[in-house]
Amino acid sequence: MSKLTDVPKRILIGRALRSDRLGETLLPKRIALPVFASDPLSSVAYAPGEVLLVLSIAGVSAYHFSPWIAVAVVVLMFTVVASYRQNVHAYPSGGGDYEVATTNLGPQAGLTVASALLVDYVLTVAVSISSGIENLGSAVPFVVEHKVLCAVAVIVLLTLMNLRGVKESGKLFAIPTYVFVGGVFIMILWGAFRGLVLGDTMRAPTADYHIKAEHQGLAGFALVFLLLRAFSSGCAALTGVEAISNGVPAFRKPKSKNAATTLAMMGLLAVTMFCGIIALAMTTKVRMAETPATDLLHHGIPVGPDYVQNPVISQVAEAVFGKGSFLFILLAAATALVLFLAANTAYNGFPLLGSILAQDRYLPRQLHTRGDRLAFSNGIVLLAGAATLLVFIYGADSTRLIQLYIVGVFVSFTLSQTGMVRHWNRHLAAEKDPAKRSHMIRSRAINAFGAFFTGLVLVVVLVTKFTHGAWVALLGMCIFYATMTAIRKHYDRVAEEIAAPEGPSDDMVRPSRVHSVVLISKIHRPTLRALAYAKLMRSDTLEALTVNVDPAETKALREEWERRGIDVPLKVLDSPYREITRPVIEYVKSLRKESPRDAISVIIPEYVVGHWYEHLLHNQSALRLKGRLLFTPGVMVTSVPYQLASSEAARARARKRQEWNAPGAVRRGPAVERPKEPSGKD
Repeated sequence: MSKLTDVPKRILIGRALRSDRLGETLLPKRIALPVFASDPLSSVAYAPGEVLLVLSIAGVSAYHFSPWIAVAVVVLMFTVVASYRQNVHAYPSGGGDYEVATTNLGPQAGLTVASALLVDYVLTVAVSISSGIENLGSAVPFVVEHKVLCAVAVIVLLTLMNLRGVKESGKLFAIPTYVFVGGVFIMILWGAFRGLVLGDTMRAPTADYHIKAEHQGLAGFALVFLLLRAFSSGCAALTGVEAISNGVPAFRKPKSKNAATTLAMMGLLAVTMFCGIIALAMTTKVRMAETPATDLLHHGIPVGPDYVQNPVISQVAEAVFGKGSFLFILLAAATALVLFLAANTAYNGFPLLGSILAQDRYLPRQLHTRGDRLAFSNGIVLLAGAATLLVFIYGADSTRLIQLYIVGVFVSFTLSQTGMVRHWNRHLAAEKDPAKRSHMIRSRAINAFGAFFTGLVLVVVLVTKFTHGAWVALLGMCIFYATMTAIRKHYDRVAEEIAAPEGPSDDMVRPSRVHSVVLISKIHRPTLRALAYAKLMRSDTLEALTVNVDPAETKALREEWERRGIDVPLKVLDSPYREITRPVIEYVKSLRKESPRDAISVIIPEYVVGHWYEHLLHNQSALRLKGRLLFTPGVMVTSVPYQLASSEAARARARKRQEWNAPGAVRRGPAVERPKEPSGKD
């Protein structure tokens, strides 16, 4: 890349970092928490609302089930956190669920987990940013009118921030994440103080509204199904938990201990915020409806299509702090911003997992290498592209996108915990130390309960969300699985073909002779240079080859060839259909057929031009010939370049660019004190 194009790159993502500075990019716990846990922490902004939206189908009377659903989500969260604390200690290399499943359950299970996580990471970006756009759109109409454009712009911005490196992006994300967490805790504490100590009556802006139930008096199986669906929607609070186990290598030492501590902090914060918001929503009588225009009634009249249904957290903040107050505005701004930043969990998880999969030859090897900022740049760009496509297809509608959510993450949860049970069984069979065995048995019990619970939730999610869009996530998993399987088969097949044999082989046998063929169209400087080079090779047989597409030009070429006395035999191929490529290919193949042990060297003179548009006017036949000859065994193709004047001018321009330095690129040495001039005084 030239210096001129390097300048904007450096402005956007910063200067390149040496490989030996990787340690400087590792994260302390205070930065790792917002980097890897922004998704589960921010999910409290919409997970309570999803629970109430589903319960509203049965009317306000079903809202009294929400605390029990919150308890079930809390138990599940603590179970998953406790299980993953075992994972990060047992598998600190960063493979996370993929490594656990592959090692203990086999490659197919590992690939299933990888497919599920890749889909979930893409959905995390799409859902988080779409939800943030909708929250911001309630205050800025332009954002609502151009949802897709604004969502794509945010994806591009997050991509650039992550291309700068994990540590730098973490510093940028830490402040709004901590402001959001602090704001929610202040809201919970102040709300509890007002309600329990001061005895104030806090009412949400929708407290006087009524909900027209779609199904009145649900009981039996219908009620159970509704509660399970509400529970599965509330489980959105668990998305992103697995990112910490995948990102262990990004932590500072001791990596496993720091990752486990961050997991515990994240779980405690998330469940406290989730339960606090649910409790305040019940206290302030928040009302939500899946179709508010018709199902939300004010004085018995539907609110209509112009009504904007604010999220639960926004309604609770208005009831606790007061509409328009400083804390209300601060929390609203932090909520919108942290929803954007929640996508950062995926921006750290997806590239790390992609790198590991590429190392195992399930994804292109380009995803394994770090960029010049020591981030997995190719994985970051791939994630951004996939999320942009999803946002475009679904119109940045979080209600539609969220139905695809959490299927993949519970597939990975279940298989990972099942793999950990196998892991402890294998180690218990060989361990004799009673203390260590006791620790392993306790860890196995935690993982076994985690596998059972998450497996049960997976079934619930599939049953309750399948027709609402979960089938799309399953289809995406199948596509990822099939693609990665095909990539692995390709890499394995290529590796098998090119593996160097231990004993003698045909590739090691020296060709009996070398037959060189110089392709010419007319006699000029490039032709003479190619002939001179071919003579230097001292081939066993050397000949010049041309194709007769114009008899007059071919006759003139023969005459000039003889007049110049060129001591290389000239062979002319007839081409009644005026083709050039096919006669040459057939002739080369005939040489191979006559002498299979001979090596055929095809030498092609080419022009080197200095402008892109000049390439359209030259070397087209040479490009086609090289492309075809690459598939002919035993044939070597050599290009002999001839630099035209425009290429010399281009080289001069390139030299000037190399000598040019961007502002600030040259470091000045230490200032040298100038000798003081004599003052002129005696």
